[in-house]
Amino acid sequence: MSRRRWLLGTATLTGASPRAPATATPGQRAGKAALQIASNCEMCFWRCGILAKLQQGKVTRLEGNRQHPLTQGRLCARGNGGHFTLYDPDRLKRPQLRVGARGEGRFREISWDEALDWLAARLMELKQKYGPESVAFFPHGVGSSFFATLMKAYGTPNSAEPSFAQCRGPRDVGYALTFGRPLGSPEPLDLAAARAIVLIGSHLGENVFTSQITQFAEGLARGAKLIVVDPRFSTAASKADWWLPIRPGTDIALLLAWMNVILSEGLEDKAYLAAYATGLDELREHVRRFTPEWASRETELPAGLIRETARAMAAAKPAVVIHPGRHVSWYGDDTQRARAMAILTALLGAWGRKGGILLPTPMPRGQFELPPFPEPKRGRADGAGSRFPLASEEQGVTNGLVEATLTGQPYPIKAWIVYGQNVLESLPQRERTLAAIGRLELMVVVDILPVEQTLYADLVLPEATYLERYDPPHIVESAARPFIAVRQPVVSPLYDSRPGWWIARELARRLGLQAWFPWRTPDEHLAKIIEPLGISLTELKARGAVSFEGRPYIELRRPEDGPLFPTDSGKIELYSKLLKELGHDPLPVYRPPSDPPPGWLRLLYGRAPVHSFARSQNNALLAGLMPENAVWINPVAARSFGLRDGERVVLENQDGQKSLPLLLRTTPGIRPDCAFMVHGFGLRAPGLRRANGRGASDNALLSRVAVDPLTGATGMHVNFVRPLPAEED
Repeated sequence: MSRRRWLLGTATLTGASPRAPATATPGQRAGKAALQIASNCEMCFWRCGILAKLQQGKVTRLEGNRQHPLTQGRLCARGNGGHFTLYDPDRLKRPQLRVGARGEGRFREISWDEALDWLAARLMELKQKYGPESVAFFPHGVGSSFFATLMKAYGTPNSAEPSFAQCRGPRDVGYALTFGRPLGSPEPLDLAAARAIVLIGSHLGENVFTSQITQFAEGLARGAKLIVVDPRFSTAASKADWWLPIRPGTDIALLLAWMNVILSEGLEDKAYLAAYATGLDELREHVRRFTPEWASRETELPAGLIRETARAMAAAKPAVVIHPGRHVSWYGDDTQRARAMAILTALLGAWGRKGGILLPTPMPRGQFELPPFPEPKRGRADGAGSRFPLASEEQGVTNGLVEATLTGQPYPIKAWIVYGQNVLESLPQRERTLAAIGRLELMVVVDILPVEQTLYADLVLPEATYLERYDPPHIVESAARPFIAVRQPVVSPLYDSRPGWWIARELARRLGLQAWFPWRTPDEHLAKIIEPLGISLTELKARGAVSFEGRPYIELRRPEDGPLFPTDSGKIELYSKLLKELGHDPLPVYRPPSDPPPGWLRLLYGRAPVHSFARSQNNALLAGLMPENAVWINPVAARSFGLRDGERVVLENQDGQKSLPLLLRTTPGIRPDCAFMVHGFGLRAPGLRRANGRGASDNALLSRVAVDPLTGATGMHVNFVRPLPAEED
């Protein structure tokens, strides 16, 4: 397919949902036409604007909301299929208390009063026996904020979410070290105005984020040059001007060589760096020896190609997007790799410039007056802020909490409360996670579906889906037009499920912590938050989202926006004195990765555009589009294993752990030393009738990790596998 045809197709697909008429007022129209209510999606974390169409009280269709300033009426397949999760007959329906052994899945249904009374009594008992710090919270998603408040009021500092240590934590720390602020979510990328776009292991077009894909396509349609660095010929690579099939784990070597070319040839943005940066002399000396010829030996990329792509970036400056990635926990050097990408962005003058990285426009938020949270008597158990000095103490280190649960050090962790994630798929080293669960005195799971972790819980609480509940509003400052978007119920909760805010508040009341929940209704909570913005709750709920004037570029900044670069120096810090003080490299240093042993392949994994994590595989619509995954390897590798395209295989990793059977696919579009599979399949959850046992879990093969010393993030591209013929049934 030609590049132009692909671009047109992308524009059509991302806008495939029919748009609401310009005169429609979401949430206000009924009658012969379907009632429509505005909200935002939760099929992934992007939270695109949606309109739910209802007939006779039932959601019949989900469409994009034209009034949402970021997604502008576009909605992906997952968003279109959200109501299939709402009406999934396998949903958790009532609270359940375990009556069998952990893992057996034997429960009895109980009432909400019994469930919350029982849980409150157990939490009070644990607090008196071991201290409140013995309870750990594993959240994910915006709805977790209510439980986060509850956990702080209870007195535990131990909260950790996979979005940091298993996803974007190293990236945000690397950029904050350089520019003074993390990138946040959604990433503030001016893709539509870019003249060059660089993707380093970022699979745009596969990990579909609707607005970002749209802007990516717009940028390419306007002539932006595309450089894709990936061991696999991804969807984005097929549209690239340059595809660099790099040797995995050598990204820092390539980035240092790009810096070498730009600085040695005088291609950097001199005026920008003179005005805004420190440490240029140290950087120049540091990269002097990292020539393209040196990098070629490490990366297995031609030196001429390294020079050519560096010059292409420089020719487009400052309108260059070095995409920072999202899931960046790869090799244990991930914070330093993010630092290298941030430094390259600075050399090109792209931070705060049109076609580069957008700056945030501050948006005030109203707050209730709450009592101060109790000061924990013991510090965090996960190492955030101590063993891992730059790990976020708000987001925590999940694997650190698992380790503390296993070892009892620095003190015992006796209870887990899990919200919005499946720890057996979101955390690597599955066997360690299961062993840690086995040491718990209490495990509580708040979920929508009977995913595998519910089999090990003592108490399972059924939450309402995003279409049945209020959540905190989505406030995005780092966009061309900053905005606020509402999530509100479009139908009442089905079965005996309850919204997260209600569960957290009712549990707080039983624990005597109701002072931290002073609002009576979700409307009162929302109205307080938006009070300083000068909009009414009625308007926000009707429109779904409201945007404001933005100041995303340096030349538009005002004094009230705060410092341009909130670092210690007030400038971009190419050389990090903080890292030096902590005993770490102040400039990125390349350390060669371990190659796969003979007869093994490096396991890589990614996303599919019709699934999110391991949470959508039981959705009837999406499972119909992609019921299971496959493993992709090079034909040369397949022949070396005596295998052919279309065979069913199992994957065995270096520690003897095996996957469920899955299909083998061969393609020349992947390096012969790699294997690739889509994440989220191979679930072992009998209650998920569509998803159970379909495909294979990459997570079950991630028995080893390389831990980033700065953030504690788990690099997971360090496992090796070999395909073996699946045994015949």
